[in-house]
Amino acid sequence: MAVEIERKFLVLGEAWKASGPGEFISQGYLNRDPARTVRVRIKGEQAWLTIKGRSEGVARAEFEYPVPVADARELLALCEGPRVEKIRREIRHAGMLWEVDEFLGDNAGLVVAEIELSDVDQAFERPDWLGQEVSQDPRYFNSALSNLPFCRW
Repeated sequence: MAVEIERKFLVLGEAWKASGPGEFISQGYLNRDPARTVRVRIKGEQAWLTIKGRSEGVARAEFEYPVPVADARELLALCEGPRVEKIRREIRHAGMLWEVDEFLGDNAGLVVAEIELSDVDQAFERPDWLGQEVSQDPRYFNSALSNLPFCRW
């Protein structure tokens, strides 16, 4: 089984923007049940269908499959609720890859950094722009942001 181990943090300041312009992502949810979310995502000229299981701490089952972009566009039309749109920047720090998402639309103003780990206890160096950890706060799950956007908190 594929397992995603991911920690999520709020981002402070704007130093992270020095990494470059980032890439636009549009995603929607065919199912937002916490026990099994089904997401379709378009990033540039690529698209994926992703199924995620219930989070247990910072780990959960994850299965991701590439799909044709044309199919992904049609799947987005079938999604529940509004799309989640964001600009993603990939930033290397101390040998680790951070994904910093600057949310748009109803989630504008929210900036979150994620790091994927190979073990739940894996150590990593925190960049200066890293703020409070929100890994276990379900409001910050993208599936939750499509249902209750940041502007309505």
